[in-house]
Amino acid sequence: MSDTTVDVLIIGAGPSGCVSAAYLHKQGLKIKVIEKSQFPRFVIGESLLPRCMDHFEEVGLLDCLKAQNFEVKAGARFLRDDIVCNFDFSKKHTEGWNWTWQVPRADFDNALAQEIQNWGVDIQFQHEVVDVNIKEDGTSTTKIKDETGNEYTVIAKFIVDSSGYGRVLPRLLDLDKPSSIPEHSSIFTHVKDLKRPEGREGTLITFDVLDKDTWFWVIPFSNGITSIGFVGKNELIDAYEGSTTERMKAMLKLSKYYHERFEGLDFEFTPVCIRNYSKAVKKFYGKGFVLTGNSAEFLDPVFSSGVTFATESALQSAKLISKELKGEAVDWETDYADYIKSGVNVFATYVKEWYTGNLQTLFFHRPENQEVKKQICAVLAGYVWDQTNPFVKKHNRIVATLAHLINMEKEKSE
Repeated sequence: MSDTTVDVLIIGAGPSGCVSAAYLHKQGLKIKVIEKSQFPRFVIGESLLPRCMDHFEEVGLLDCLKAQNFEVKAGARFLRDDIVCNFDFSKKHTEGWNWTWQVPRADFDNALAQEIQNWGVDIQFQHEVVDVNIKEDGTSTTKIKDETGNEYTVIAKFIVDSSGYGRVLPRLLDLDKPSSIPEHSSIFTHVKDLKRPEGREGTLITFDVLDKDTWFWVIPFSNGITSIGFVGKNELIDAYEGSTTERMKAMLKLSKYYHERFEGLDFEFTPVCIRNYSKAVKKFYGKGFVLTGNSAEFLDPVFSSGVTFATESALQSAKLISKELKGEAVDWETDYADYIKSGVNVFATYVKEWYTGNLQTLFFHRPENQEVKKQICAVLAGYVWDQTNPFVKKHNRIVATLAHLINMEKEKSE
């Protein structure tokens, strides 16, 4: 591979990188995408939110995804003991998409990458960024190693880091900082769902809430495979001994609702355990570069916000990059950092209040307040920038306040 010069270098060919590449390509810019893995490849983050459908539609990637016939996700179900909390995306406060998908990410990401390759976008798989030098004017020289070990350089006017869990620029530029989200671990795998119930029950994405800090996810795919996984405090995961396969099999007994369905099924791959997965960064952008998706912030997966933040940040930054490279003035702090942080902060509140128990109090309180539920549903659908929604605008206090009132009423009645 020879040295090359481009307008924009994109690191990572996942949803964030592909959305960014799709937009910039259509703006006539010369781009190059570097991807460390060979596609298709496994990655976690298999539950999408309706908000990201807006992004795929805007950049012309929706039709290639529809052709994959992924499992439709029209809402989400939360179980705790004998109480069921169903969220229907068609009954939400904010206007927008009423459905999305549950996807095997290997197939999903590959469909996106193949589509933009078909458009003529240059993607190099199994190429790894090993060093970056960004000058004061924002132009950069990036050293890249190909699949044979040979190195070459890419000179770019701008770098988009969509490397996700690889977090290339945060590592190379020392941008990582501790996350404020509580420390949790996850352990997960896939199974051939041989005992899957017929009809709607077999397709529902479900979060089985085992206690305040522990929950079990079930994400059925249209291909007969189901993603299953536990999230809990580090000490809970560590309390189970043996291999990850032995630990996963033992933990399945925790779910009374699902244990029989998954008991005895072979795992499609050795269960993976990820510790302390929430991440944060010191800044979202700098002269000549921007962090998108999980390269910037990664929250706890309880509300499936990963892909939506990836595509939201990718599209927003791509629009600003296009303007800047065309000589227009861009306010990165207001129009990117502040904008993305505002959405991240809303979801971060919901994650934190989930683990305080306050949000769970709202989910499982009976009778349900339908107006409150519609407003929370809009947040769960990813519409976390809608300031007409009290559960967005007042996110930092409304959940705790309502939970307190519910608990006070409960105490009075006892």
